[in-house]
Amino acid sequence: MSKPRAKLTGNFPGCPVESTLSFLDGKWKGVILYHLLEEGTLRFNELRRRIPSVTQRMLTKQLRELEEAGLLERTVFAVVPPRVDYALTPIGRSLEPVINALRVWGKEHVICEDGRKYMVMPEEGTASKAA
Repeated sequence: MSKPRAKLTGNFPGCPVESTLSFLDGKWKGVILYHLLEEGTLRFNELRRRIPSVTQRMLTKQLRELEEAGLLERTVFAVVPPRVDYALTPIGRSLEPVINALRVWGKEHVICEDGRKYMVMPEEGTASKAA
């Protein structure tokens, strides 16, 4: 089985786009970063409520990878029941322009309706089916 791109940081050909994407790849990482940028510190279950399609296992995995990359910090409180907060680090907050650019592009070019996604082509103004 091949390693995920995020684990191959020593093998980049020097491309800054590929290097940046290595920290963001994963279906839910951008969404997690978006919610933490919008709302600040969130607990695990608050993140799950905001991203209902993600499984607990996948959310845990994506959060661990973001923490390992230094983009977010995990704070565990020794209380019963256990409480864990997630917040962006300064380097994580520095991704705000990137996440906002993705949000703006999505608002301008992607239409979601009836469980399907369509892209709106900027020069044509017409919708076409997206995967």
